[in-house]
Amino acid sequence: MKVTPVLSFVKTDADSAYSLLNAKAVRSRAQRMLALGLDDKLPHFRINLGCLDDAIERVRTITLKNYPSLDVPFHSRWRHFVIDGKDRWGAIAAKTSRRDRAERARAEFDLAIVSVFLDAGAGPQWRYRDPTGAAIGRSEGLALASLAMFERGDFSAMPAQPLRADAEALRQLPVERLGAGFQVSRDNPLVGVEGRAALLRNLGNVVAAAPEVFAINDKPRPGGLFDHLAGVAKGGAIAAPAILTELLCRLGPIWPSRLSLGGVPLGDCWKHPSIVTGDATSGLVPLHKLSQWLAYSLIEPLQRSGIDVTDIDGLTGLAEYRNGGLFVDTGVLAFRDPADAQREHEVSSPLVVEWRALTVALLDRVADGVRRRLGTDATSMPLAKILEGGTWAAGRRLARERRADASPPVKVISDGTVF
Repeated sequence: MKVTPVLSFVKTDADSAYSLLNAKAVRSRAQRMLALGLDDKLPHFRINLGCLDDAIERVRTITLKNYPSLDVPFHSRWRHFVIDGKDRWGAIAAKTSRRDRAERARAEFDLAIVSVFLDAGAGPQWRYRDPTGAAIGRSEGLALASLAMFERGDFSAMPAQPLRADAEALRQLPVERLGAGFQVSRDNPLVGVEGRAALLRNLGNVVAAAPEVFAINDKPRPGGLFDHLAGVAKGGAIAAPAILTELLCRLGPIWPSRLSLGGVPLGDCWKHPSIVTGDATSGLVPLHKLSQWLAYSLIEPLQRSGIDVTDIDGLTGLAEYRNGGLFVDTGVLAFRDPADAQREHEVSSPLVVEWRALTVALLDRVADGVRRRLGTDATSMPLAKILEGGTWAAGRRLARERRADASPPVKVISDGTVF
């Protein structure tokens, strides 16, 4: 009698790692953290859902103030290139002779990828002095500094084509050039400038090592990812969570000194003792803040090129300090130990991981509440618009009201590569 062998699949650590490189894993683990918090089983924060209405109302109010017609754009890097109603990137792009939609998309991918990876918190002291004379800090200042460098060709290996970023130029980027572009000085310190420069050099190395992804129609460049995504789009459409997974899998190795599993870098993923599972991912909490911010920022270039982006709500809220600050400053989240409000915390600390994961889960609840009060739905007001309308602006306003330097309510030691 012939016995047919039974084929079995043994899940490796690498398989487990890839299971964390997606938006669904971020949302699932964040919801698990929230469930523990609602049962009062978290070590660092208590949750008071009675204060959630205040957070929702603040988001609704500021959304209507900023966008009375509810014509809210997506939360993306492109918003930071618009200053006083003037779209600076749009003006630069309009001056070029590039009329090919695919080539414009490659340039916009180059700009978005480099600019987002430079977008971790600048610190309260740093300012970028714009040619108009304005001194602009935080995300807007970082955006304008990176845009000015991009326009000058600081990331290009081709002097005749400044509006691009090439692997060759990125992998050799000296920290001094980045510091000069961001006007860093003793009196104008930028948090983590060395880490930012290292991140871009890592980006150049990863892009150069994968020409099959990043050099389909050109020299290796981050913008080559556009051609790859266009190739995997089905019927002229791609789902937003698929964009994130491509980013995490293709660019994961750029992140410094982070966790890995089965040889697979996990990116913005950290340990928390309360998240217990029955496999190799036990204790791991994926957040992928900058990568999701980048995924949101690639939607518009894809749409302008003619590719439809679907399931935008498949991405999650961003685990960063403005969104997270909204919940601490409204009392939704409260430190178990009040002294923790005065201490500085490493990004990898369980307290910060807990705070960020709770932020992701609570943003979904805020989005539902804001939609109900505005009489909209997830189709007309996806999470990307709630964030822009929105939670980020409400968190920033509260920080300005509560603290003279507008710092977040949780003091985080940053290396310039997280948020």
